[in-house]
Amino acid sequence: MKVIHTSRHLGHDPQVEIEASALQPAFEHIGRAEAIHSVLRADPAFELLEPDNWGTSPIEAVHDPGLIRFLHDAWSEYQHYRPSTREVVPDVFLRPELRAGMDPTTEPQAIEARLGWWSYEVTTPITEGTFDAAIGAVDTALSATNLVLDGERAAYGLCRPPGHHAGTSLYGGYCFLNNAAIAAHHVASTTGARVTILDVDYHHGNGTQQIFYGRDDVQYVSLHADPVRAYPYVTGFAEEIGTGRGRGTTSNILLPADTDDDAYLVALNQACDLISGFAPSLLIVSLGLDTFIDDPIADLALTTEGFERCGRVVRQLDLPTVVLQEGGYDVASLGENVRRWLMGLDTAVSPVTSE
Repeated sequence: MKVIHTSRHLGHDPQVEIEASALQPAFEHIGRAEAIHSVLRADPAFELLEPDNWGTSPIEAVHDPGLIRFLHDAWSEYQHYRPSTREVVPDVFLRPELRAGMDPTTEPQAIEARLGWWSYEVTTPITEGTFDAAIGAVDTALSATNLVLDGERAAYGLCRPPGHHAGTSLYGGYCFLNNAAIAAHHVASTTGARVTILDVDYHHGNGTQQIFYGRDDVQYVSLHADPVRAYPYVTGFAEEIGTGRGRGTTSNILLPADTDDDAYLVALNQACDLISGFAPSLLIVSLGLDTFIDDPIADLALTTEGFERCGRVVRQLDLPTVVLQEGGYDVASLGENVRRWLMGLDTAVSPVTSE
């Protein structure tokens, strides 16, 4: 299997984050992608390649250009006000109640306020090389997708930073640009093919859902922890099924704490039935492995063997498949967990066709 990877991810290098009302070592750090890269590089079943440069046009087709400009400038601009700040996070967030009864406002001028205009939470620091790393992750996703469009049975994009929490005009949840959404829109808009995004991260991909919620050409199916107890808390409920033309193309399958391999596979088969009913020409998997039993910020109970079983279930869809990395924070096991999921998937699948 071909793997797209870039060392540009090293530019996004947070050492600390704010979570659970505390300053702590960052869970989303460079060691995650390096661990995956090390394991796959050592296995001759995988061929590692650099991504092509896709520019910003595919990103602007999904994200507000203002968000892209902000991410490009935010860290350096912040240094003018707070020199030598390594990790930049918002101090204040725009809430509609702040201007209740007043006219709508526009993007503020102060960088401190603009951080809270474009972000929705504090766990996602911007560092000096964050923007270039985020662009590199998009290039990785698009290059992996292009391999499949060109006839590869499946391909894996080692995306970092991850993407599924980034919405049209918001970043957060360790995500700045939505890699899977950009890839899915690129395929749908350039080939006319129907695309499904299967999100198996522990956390609901609120950004991906928001981007495609009103569309009928991209299906979003997510298996995740019940948002009653898990981030992002306010999206990902079963009754969220899309709107307008997109009604019925969003599906959320909620998982209780301590879900093990067997129970998860029941839910995954349910997701695959939904995908078969949509009949896409291409499958994009948002591969979060924070469902692992030892993950430090999650409460499910999948095993390394279980991940290989998951890959085999997805393989039975017989769809051209792009796998893009999302979460997974037990670094000691992350590389092997990725390898085993991909080995479960690794078999012949059909070429992409447009409708």
